[in-house]
Amino acid sequence: MDIREKEVHETMAAINRAWRENRPSEMQPHLHPEITMVLPGFNGAIAGGEKLIAGFDEFCSNAKVLEYSESEEQIQIIGDVAVLSFRFNMLYERPAYRARSTGRDLWAFKQVEGKWLAVWRTMLELQEERSGREADTPQ
Repeated sequence: MDIREKEVHETMAAINRAWRENRPSEMQPHLHPEITMVLPGFNGAIAGGEKLIAGFDEFCSNAKVLEYSESEEQIQIIGDVAVLSFRFNMLYERPAYRARSTGRDLWAFKQVEGKWLAVWRTMLELQEERSGREADTPQ
């Protein structure tokens, strides 16, 4: 991994650490103010860093992550643009259900004044299996 790939990797790690530790507002320094998140299946988009953070805030306020892992990280850099993707596997719980979510997270970054900022995101191959919490609780 070269130095630029390491910088992009560390930026992504800081973004994920912020929401995983229930501090989505700490993602802000790593997001371009005009970042766009295209919803899974390309069924709409969320534009702007504040709206993206609000989505993570909502998730952190209403869900508890029970398991989370990442694998198969890939980083490609062309000039001042980087594309990073990784597979994820997450088990989380909301008041009404428990869900296993898997897929590939895809982020685009742009180097601005020596810093890598996330400018675009989507999730691909998203699969989610929901079940009532009671069905998953050991007896």
